Amino acid sequence: MTTRALWFEAWAAVLALVSLPAWGAESLAGSRPNIIFILTDDQGYGDLSCHGNPILRTPHLDRLHAEGRRFTDFHVSPTCSPTRCALMTGRHEFKSGVTHTILERERMSLKATTLAQVLKAAGYTTGIFGKWHLGDEPAYWPDKRGFDEMFIHGSGGIGQTYPGSCGDAPNNRYFDPVLLHNGRFVRTQGYCTDVFFRQAIAWIESVKGTKPFFAFITPNAPHAPLDCPPEYERLYAGRVPTNTARFFGMIANIDDNVGRLLDRLTAWGLKDRTLVIFMNDNGGTAGLKVFNAGMRGGKGTPYLGGTRAASFWRWPGRIRPGDAGQLAAHVDVLPTLAEIAGAKLAPDLAAKLDGRSLVPVLQDPSAPWPERLLFTHLGRWPTGTAAASKYRQCSVRHGRYHMVCASRDGSKQWELYDVKADPGEQRDLATELPAVVQELESAYDAWWASVLPCLENEDVRGPRINPFKELYWKQFGGEPTPELLRQMDPELKFTKRW
Repeated sequence: MTTRALWFEAWAAVLALVSLPAWGAESLAGSRPNIIFILTDDQGYGDLSCHGNPILRTPHLDRLHAEGRRFTDFHVSPTCSPTRCALMTGRHEFKSGVTHTILERERMSLKATTLAQVLKAAGYTTGIFGKWHLGDEPAYWPDKRGFDEMFIHGSGGIGQTYPGSCGDAPNNRYFDPVLLHNGRFVRTQGYCTDVFFRQAIAWIESVKGTKPFFAFITPNAPHAPLDCPPEYERLYAGRVPTNTARFFGMIANIDDNVGRLLDRLTAWGLKDRTLVIFMNDNGGTAGLKVFNAGMRGGKGTPYLGGTRAASFWRWPGRIRPGDAGQLAAHVDVLPTLAEIAGAKLAPDLAAKLDGRSLVPVLQDPSAPWPERLLFTHLGRWPTGTAAASKYRQCSVRHGRYHMVCASRDGSKQWELYDVKADPGEQRDLATELPAVVQELESAYDAWWASVLPCLENEDVRGPRINPFKELYWKQFGGEPTPELLRQMDPELKFTKRW
């Protein structure tokens, strides 16, 4: 080979290296990307084809998985409101008063500082599209908690009404739902997940280029009632039971909406300027019998199957794709996004956080990660019985060990699993390793003592007003039906403001 040819070959190699993404060349701290956070409702860790599901296909979520940092030991709470509260505050949900999904115990303390408020103070414009479930009275609405744009349903799901809870707009359905948009109801057309993503995409298009945005997209799917467009149910009909086919269809619809969103980011030239995060909010539900990734338990349990969640973080050119096995959790989201956004947390707020920033691990999956403990408690005890429910459906997670008390009557019955050797939690080591049990129990006792004073919703009997229904009747006419009145606490009346 001639000297000239060698020179050209060397120069071509240099150009090829220059053209590669400069993974980790700059710190993520203060980088201020646009942020899109997608949080699904009741989709389990195993309800993704990239996690090994043999039936369900999720190609667009698989793309996020392939192109992002994947936390393989990431945990949330066993049910939805608690997870949303921990995401919003960076603290265990009990510390903000959230101990249930109904009975007014889903209300996030008005004293809490939210992720949206932190990002807004750092110069972001903020929007939520879908499920909030952290309080239905106006003072608790997301537009009072840091969100500039609010497009939500009420309660825990579209059309849901429970005794002792405010509930959603009356007679609401997954198709053509009535939704609360910046303080007024709007009638929409189409399937609810399509509506939420369509609104989010329109909002992003309207604000892009002005200042960085934070879009929190929180479809209520695939939460029951299981309902989806017929073409999505047909994808799985005959291969799994009918309800599972609908459940998988709801996830397939979410996946298609994620694909449309990613395509829009590319078309707008925002792909490389936007951090996209995907998570599910608790353990699996309707898909558990098909595939649960080898885990024990599902939604509403303290086992790994109730808390382990997908956590994909994609930012092309800035976050290198690959797995990260560090023990991480929902409480880490606020400090992570605050650091990435360049937000300055007040010292008293920073000191109270339970979470820690994931930025070091996003930059380098082998970064040092000090040992930690994660505490889980299902909550959901009868109102006023917190003290007696200390050991009811709870757990302590250490990097290697998971100590679980699955008792439903509050009796202390610790189980201990080495989840590195036994991820399916089948061999109880509690009697073999009493010193480990004692150490983790002491930590749990201290944690429980720290959260008991924070349970500010413990004495609430039920809603004093029913804002979603009353606002609906004020706008569109109507009044409570006898059936609805039978569901409500007889001592708590509508305010008749409509």
